[in-house]
Amino acid sequence: MTKEYEVEDMSKVAIVTGAGQGIGFAIAKRLHADGFKIGVLDYNEETAQAAVDKLSPEDAVAVVADVSKRDQVFDAFQKVVDTFGDLNVVVNNAGVAPTTPLDTITEEQFEKAFAINVGGTIWGSQAAQKHFRELGHGGKIINATSQAGCEGNPNLTVYGGTKFAVRGITQTLAKDLASEGITVNAYAPGIVKTPMMFDIAHEVGKNAGKDDEWGMEQFAKDITLKRLSEPEDVANAVGFLAGDDSNYITGQTIVVDGGMVFH
Repeated sequence: MTKEYEVEDMSKVAIVTGAGQGIGFAIAKRLHADGFKIGVLDYNEETAQAAVDKLSPEDAVAVVADVSKRDQVFDAFQKVVDTFGDLNVVVNNAGVAPTTPLDTITEEQFEKAFAINVGGTIWGSQAAQKHFRELGHGGKIINATSQAGCEGNPNLTVYGGTKFAVRGITQTLAKDLASEGITVNAYAPGIVKTPMMFDIAHEVGKNAGKDDEWGMEQFAKDITLKRLSEPEDVANAVGFLAGDDSNYITGQTIVVDGGMVFH
């Protein structure tokens, strides 16, 4: 009886991919505040370790992987489970966002974006299922889609395509994994103040012969709440999806965009 109580009282463990900066780091920070131990997975070792140092060297561990590579993802997940002894939540957050007017798209851009954004979601989900099974319990898989995966955005053919795909994968996996006690949901950020978003705005502005501010305005002008998103706005929604209050929700995408798209 005492042992069962102790097991239930243990900290839960979450892995967040792309957690070195931006939305990923904000998610890791929020989940740590909610009592999770964190596997900070990033392709950049220095960035990952810096994130761990900011979070908690005791409650977080840095693991390095290119999420487009299945074996690297599986190795990184194993290191986190070996370190903390459990795994309860996986946030497939890592992604790239190329700006791609149709006549500029290359095979390399296409293959890289789909390998990371879609492949990374599949490999992360596959590794999550493996460990949930081995640990003998269910869990939560939370995937990063985008406002651009809910409605087409100019110049984002490749990126938008990957994020529409993630929504479909989320719905499919929700049905496939429900019998194992695993819920699968997604979050769809809008225009978030991150290095990646500023890069997108720069490219959009450059393609139109305009400046960065003009590029950002093309995305920001239709926000109902009239402000850009902070990474913490997105992390708050992920915190809900990672917690017990979302236990009866699966297959859904929560749009966190300040009111850009409605569905």
